[in-house]
Amino acid sequence: MSDAAAMGEARSQAPLAEYTTWRVGGPAEWLAEPSALEDIKGWLDWARERDLVCRVIGAGSNLLIDDSGLPGLTLCLRKLQGVSLDPSSGLVEALAGEPIPSLARRVARAGLHGLEWSVGIPGTVGGAAVMNAGAQGGCIADRLVSVRVMPITGGDSFELTADQLEFGYRHSVLQQDNLVVLSARFRLEPGHDPKELNRVTSGNLAHRTTTQPYQQPSCGSVFRNPEPEKAGRLIEAMGLKGTRIGGAEVSTLHANFIVNTGDAQAQDIHQLIHLVQDRIELAHGIRLHPEVKRLGFDPAA
Repeated sequence: MSDAAAMGEARSQAPLAEYTTWRVGGPAEWLAEPSALEDIKGWLDWARERDLVCRVIGAGSNLLIDDSGLPGLTLCLRKLQGVSLDPSSGLVEALAGEPIPSLARRVARAGLHGLEWSVGIPGTVGGAAVMNAGAQGGCIADRLVSVRVMPITGGDSFELTADQLEFGYRHSVLQQDNLVVLSARFRLEPGHDPKELNRVTSGNLAHRTTTQPYQQPSCGSVFRNPEPEKAGRLIEAMGLKGTRIGGAEVSTLHANFIVNTGDAQAQDIHQLIHLVQDRIELAHGIRLHPEVKRLGFDPAA
């Protein structure tokens, strides 16, 4: 049997609103927060021995969890942090829970070019790899070499190369496969001036914080852009900025953000997503596809 005591305690009925940037969501039946790679397999075994479904979350920045919460074990990897880098070759390896902003700052200080665009993404390395996160013309696929993963159903970890991940716009095969991302390797360009990289990185962050509602709980961009159109422009053109359901509101600063004005429930946000989708589809024949991952909701709802 797995020694859960050696891995730390699993919390029962842990409020998941504390684990999402929207600050909504019901409790996890069980919640574990491993801080070491060797504990991941132990927790997966722990869940399997108890016949519990297991879900993996990171920083909760691209996640909407139903008000009823989640059954089984929720494995939160936000404490699984660490970075190793080689300033001469540009190779960087980061554990799955490493925050993207801190990684962007660290590689910039080392004179490694390639992640300046990512400083405003409030997620983790693992989540960014799964969704091929992007901003300001850059995306994870541009620099990722490989990821190390472990099957949720059991077994040893193994490596997948970037080619095997079938990256697309906000897409990778990791969204379908039953795998836990443990770490990711990147190849960046060495030999750049750290001061210049820091200047560009800071400028990118300043742009995002002045054009997006960073002072209110949100998940970042809610919808994928239906290229060549932009989701935010379509929503704004429909006059939907400021539209509310309960405590959820289409941001008055950026129309592709839904913010929690203070007392939102997950169901408010869920319904507002559908309202925006329906209005845009009725007007333009385009069904906006959410970037946000929704857990615990009835698929038919």
